[in-house]
Amino acid sequence: QVNLLESGGGLVQPGGSLRLSCAASGRTSMIILMGWYRQAPGKERELVATMANNKVTTYSDSVRDRFTVSRDNAQPVVSLQMNSLKPEDSAVYYCHAKGILGTPERKYNFWGQGTQVTVSS
Repeated sequence: QVNLLESGGGLVQPGGSLRLSCAASGRTSMIILMGWYRQAPGKERELVATMANNKVTTYSDSVRDRFTVSRDNAQPVVSLQMNSLKPEDSAVYYCHAKGILGTPERKYNFWGQGTQVTVSS
């Protein structure tokens, strides 16, 4: 019901910056929250940052003060500005959207295909 398309991953040197973007399509009116998760090889997927429709944000302690999540007010787009990148930030980054629909309300989770971020010299 909601499709997510990420862009902006790549290779960057330690201390550098990258910006990820994710555009939602489909039944976007059901979205209540958008954000980013990441998964490194051999590790579980973990939350990076999210922003709800009311602009409340949540950050992982490991990225707080380095990463900034933002959403476009006019379009269903979420971005992640990543600064001061470290090798341990290397992972596949997944766009996530949470939606609600129906009576009684049911919650749905949608995921993008993922984009690789590699931090290496």
